[in-house]
Amino acid sequence: MAEARIDKWLWAARIFKTRTIAADACKKGRVTINSAQVKASRMIKPGDVIEVRKSPITYSFKVLQAIEKRVGAKLVKDVLEDVTPREQYEILELSKISGFIDRAKGTGRPTKKERRDLDNFTVPEFFGDFDWDDDDDDDFEEEQ
Repeated sequence: MAEARIDKWLWAARIFKTRTIAADACKKGRVTINSAQVKASRMIKPGDVIEVRKSPITYSFKVLQAIEKRVGAKLVKDVLEDVTPREQYEILELSKISGFIDRAKGTGRPTKKERRDLDNFTVPEFFGDFDWDDDDDDDFEEEQ
């Protein structure tokens, strides 16, 4: 029966972008196999259920193949089965929606409308019509 290291499998199955990030997730206790926290060197086999906590939800995957070489995105379905409960995806959708609604005014990057308002505030229209090359400065010097 084929086995693979959990950090390599998480990277090969495209759950994490790099193997280092996968190993760090294991070290921080964000990865469990059959409900037990694991180290990056833990070996997995087909049939294991892996839970990966990526805020705000916990993904669950059933291992179909234990691989250590990265596969293309189209082949991921042959390597794992997503068994994440539907409630977790609902939490994800709610957090995406509420991220924009609950944002406190003035925090984070400005929206497009806020950016336009800032530009209009900092560059008033009357500055554009003002003649900076006016010779009024000469009159000031003569009066002294």
